[in-house]
Amino acid sequence: MTNILVKKFIKNPDDRAAYGTLGSVTGIICNILLSVMKFIIGTVSHSVAITADAVNNLSDTASSVISLLSAKISSRPADKEHPFGHGRMEYVATLILSIAIINVGIEFFKESLDRIMHPSALAFSLVTFILLLVSIGVKLWMYVFDKSLAKPLNLSVLNAAAMDSLFDAVTTSVTVAALIVYVLTGKNIDGIASLIVSVIIIWEGISLVKDTLSPLLGGEMDSETVEKIKEIVSQDPSVIGVHDLVIHSYGPEHTMATIHVEVSNHLTLEDAHAIADIAERKVRRALGIILVVHVDPVDIDDMRTIKIRDHITRILKILDPALTFHDLHVSFGPNEKIVTFDLVVPYSYTTVDEDRVKNQTISLLREFDPQAECTITIDRGAVEEVRSASK
Repeated sequence: MTNILVKKFIKNPDDRAAYGTLGSVTGIICNILLSVMKFIIGTVSHSVAITADAVNNLSDTASSVISLLSAKISSRPADKEHPFGHGRMEYVATLILSIAIINVGIEFFKESLDRIMHPSALAFSLVTFILLLVSIGVKLWMYVFDKSLAKPLNLSVLNAAAMDSLFDAVTTSVTVAALIVYVLTGKNIDGIASLIVSVIIIWEGISLVKDTLSPLLGGEMDSETVEKIKEIVSQDPSVIGVHDLVIHSYGPEHTMATIHVEVSNHLTLEDAHAIADIAERKVRRALGIILVVHVDPVDIDDMRTIKIRDHITRILKILDPALTFHDLHVSFGPNEKIVTFDLVVPYSYTTVDEDRVKNQTISLLREFDPQAECTITIDRGAVEEVRSASK
């Protein structure tokens, strides 16, 4: 079924907007039909759980509409007002929807508590039971359908829609279970079932908020992408090490990154620029990421500098193996050595921890070399420094 619809409606296999539109329109149609069906069933059977499920499907329809709009807007090219494109509209739309879902869950949570305190009789029929099973089947199909659409281009919107359908199948299953219990035992657990449904809705909304805020606030970078960028940049034999990689997402199709690359200070400015330029082009071709390379010159021949680097490495290993450093520069005067570098500390470090390791490093370095005047800048690298063992 998925392949048939894809072949019929999607002409370009790389068109994210087309995949998003197909998934959204399909979701709108299915959710409207399910919402109308459940609302009728809930009204006839006097089941607040089924009615809650109907409203949940209606919110899913709104979700599909917002996804459809965001697919159209996020696919717009960059313009004067938005030089980095409109890709983040997808995140904004999902955030708005997530808050709406949480609000729906809270309202039905209140109503469920009232129904538990003041229960009413349920009306059960075989038709109702069968229609609810059909609803579960449709939602499971939508889950598989959206997952299949999302997979080729890793569409986060459709992945979220797929999980939403899976949760809906679970909530309807809870409702069915409540009806079965009522038929077999005569006990009305509709309010409890509705309470479970509302909690699932709230939990789903909170999860969506967290997932949406992460890219908007600059969350943790994808480890696979990080490793690929480091691997590509380090392929040049002139690259001694890389550090301070930062990735900025302006939407699924527009990603920018910056990275510091260490090369020998004996290279000419032209040669260093060529290394950076080649790395940027390779990353753009392989990953579609706009990379900006900052070149750091490193003295790899001066034994005095190498000795100080070795001292610092041993000191940090003693203090905390998680500590690393980069951008080491040493200026040699008649009676002193001005040593500067960036000390990379874990995110768990407090200000007190930073001051402690900073002072300990300076003190221990002075024991190794009394002439060393050390200036340390605390850094919290997005990824750990990578240095070639052979360079």
